[in-house]
Amino acid sequence: MFDALKPQPQDRILQLIQMFRDDPRPGKIDLGVGVYKDATGLTPVMRAVRTAGKRLWESETSKTYTGLAGDPAFHAALSGVILGGSVAQDRIAAVATPGGTGAIRQALELIRLASPAARVWLSDPTWPNHPSIIRHLGIPMAWYRYFDAQTRGVDAEGMLADLGQVAAGDVVLLHGCCHNPTGANPTLAQWAAVADLLVARGAVPLIDLAYQGFGDGLEADAAPTRVLAARCPEVLIAASCSKTFGIYRERTGLLIGIGTSAQRGLIQENLAFLNRQNYSFPPDHGARLVTLILEDPALTAIWAQELEEIRLNMLGLRQSLAEELRRLTGSDRWGFIAGHRGMFSVLGATGAEVARLRDERGIYMVSDSRINIAGLNAATVPVLARAIADIVA
Repeated sequence: MFDALKPQPQDRILQLIQMFRDDPRPGKIDLGVGVYKDATGLTPVMRAVRTAGKRLWESETSKTYTGLAGDPAFHAALSGVILGGSVAQDRIAAVATPGGTGAIRQALELIRLASPAARVWLSDPTWPNHPSIIRHLGIPMAWYRYFDAQTRGVDAEGMLADLGQVAAGDVVLLHGCCHNPTGANPTLAQWAAVADLLVARGAVPLIDLAYQGFGDGLEADAAPTRVLAARCPEVLIAASCSKTFGIYRERTGLLIGIGTSAQRGLIQENLAFLNRQNYSFPPDHGARLVTLILEDPALTAIWAQELEEIRLNMLGLRQSLAEELRRLTGSDRWGFIAGHRGMFSVLGATGAEVARLRDERGIYMVSDSRINIAGLNAATVPVLARAIADIVA
């Protein structure tokens, strides 16, 4: 049987991680892997998470299963942060998932179960796991324009033109904030136009919300999702707690399905069914930590302040890099870095230039020149800026 297996393409991020580990140079810089790092290069445990972990350790009396959908208290707490009362509770179904990737996978499974002929539309570019999972599931796929390579911003006109071609029942995958990989985001007015277009076309938004709080703040980053959820009759939201709470290894996610109040029970039943087929009961430890934090006003305040510190640190790094590049090149070409939001930006370097940055300067980034801003610190910003100024045409 196993002889019939075919070699699978290597994940370019995992391959890059291994290359970085194997590099003996002491001054190497990792801008590839998509995790937040502090100034020392570590991904810290947030103070609120550590406190919640101690409370859980002292109070937990059982390790028995939760329900198939996970803990309803987790659903309520996290969906409240995301939706903020923009949707009536009797329209919301939800299940806990193993991370945001698990939520995306379950959303796509639900789409395939409900409407096998539906196409899923993806932004060009998008997170590589999106098309990979869609192809694996055999779901029809299409692309819409998103990023303007000249301005390094959103191609709003091209985006709306392409989404004007979606058919009724198609699904449009949208990044709720902090677009990965580009870091370029539509304005709220552009988001409203997208929502109106999807309603007119009868399409369903699938929102990947992995970075709430990393862009312009918790409320501002949730605003596009709330606009879509309030205006569209059917919505799917795949939310991740990995970045927002810094609990990457806990694999904590939530899939929200929004329909009419009459549809809610059926959506919930099918979401639970899919959990049962894929992994039965979802992991609970990370979800329990998130619930403890969000149900305690004092812990919520600590967490929100920590998240704001992370956000401001990344904005500061963006501004410093853009200013240093302006100083070195005498050009405003790199100003888009300061204007982007979240962990990522795409520099616009060629594959050959990315290879030179790695080989000659020990600077590691994904082949499309996506960099993780959080991989920088005050000492490495000038190093990167000098390398870009010397190598990127």
